[in-house]
Amino acid sequence: MVREKLIKKLVKKYGTPLFVIFIPEIEKRINLFHNLLPRVEPFYAVKANPHPSILKYLARKNFGFDVASKNEIESLLRLGVSSEKMVFANTIKSPETLRFAAKNGIDLMTFDSEYELNKIAKIFPGARVMIRIKVPNVGSVVELSLKFGAEPADAMGLIIKALQLGLRPVGVSFHVGSQCLEVSNFLEALELSSIIFHDALLKKIPLEILDIGGGFPITHFDKEADVFPSMAEKISSEIDRLFDKNIRIIAEPGRFIIGPACVLITRVIGKSIRNNKHWYYLDDGVYGCLSGIIYDHCKYQYKVFKKGQTQLSTLAGPTCDSLDVISLSEELPELEFGDIVYVENIGAYSYATATNFNSIPIAKVISINKGV
Repeated sequence: MVREKLIKKLVKKYGTPLFVIFIPEIEKRINLFHNLLPRVEPFYAVKANPHPSILKYLARKNFGFDVASKNEIESLLRLGVSSEKMVFANTIKSPETLRFAAKNGIDLMTFDSEYELNKIAKIFPGARVMIRIKVPNVGSVVELSLKFGAEPADAMGLIIKALQLGLRPVGVSFHVGSQCLEVSNFLEALELSSIIFHDALLKKIPLEILDIGGGFPITHFDKEADVFPSMAEKISSEIDRLFDKNIRIIAEPGRFIIGPACVLITRVIGKSIRNNKHWYYLDDGVYGCLSGIIYDHCKYQYKVFKKGQTQLSTLAGPTCDSLDVISLSEELPELEFGDIVYVENIGAYSYATATNFNSIPIAKVISINKGV
């Protein structure tokens, strides 16, 4: 297997833990997104993984970016990304960051309250704004409607308020929740959005942009079926049914683009038997690039190259905290010091949320630019 040979070669050269970014996989994900959602213009959610090699590659591709902070904007400006290729899709923006966005002409942004409108109007007069509405997040791993989104019934009033404040309301935004597995969330959100578009048109406020957010799911385990193609077909059909061709459709994929493009490689650095079960301590854990277990509610598949009879085992991280337990129930052959344990589909909300707790360095990042 090419991947096995490559992983062992990288471990021999760089040690562990290693976070490997496969740039050709990013290109495959982009092509898949374009093929299955042809009307949708993707803006990569920088928060998913802001590693420079990823941003550089996407910038060269003239990709759009969903930004949420001053630092994210600065990173893209340094790469020469133009302001029109960014959407400021954070509904709670600090005054400092708003001033920075205004200074650099990043004028397309979301809001979900009258308070935010007042802030934007004061700091960035004339900004283009999209009302983010609350939509169903049923079955999504991370439910974002708990924190974000105006009630759809309040949307028209807020759009009119934006006009009165001298802002330019241009569209509607929603997010169905991260790692959404229920296409009905998207379909209901599209229906709600179309009603707002229609109501705005009747009030002579023609909207021109629909932002369908992120949440497009990836497959984490070998046994799982890839549900995105069937979801995308229904989403695409509903977009065509509800929205005229002159309406610009954008999205904010993060996990979908980068999740399957990265692999975390660790090694066993400790071993014990606790309560009649093998415990294996790895050189990365929930305070490092496996932080998605905590912050992203993510479940990963842990793979080894070793063969043999398996037994129920526990994987734990290297820090001095009992929270740092990766999994209590993994079927694994008996492992020894130095054995490799690796995780695929870990590109999103992993490296981005890793810390150096206990002064343990974050995994070394390696970018692979050629196909393997």
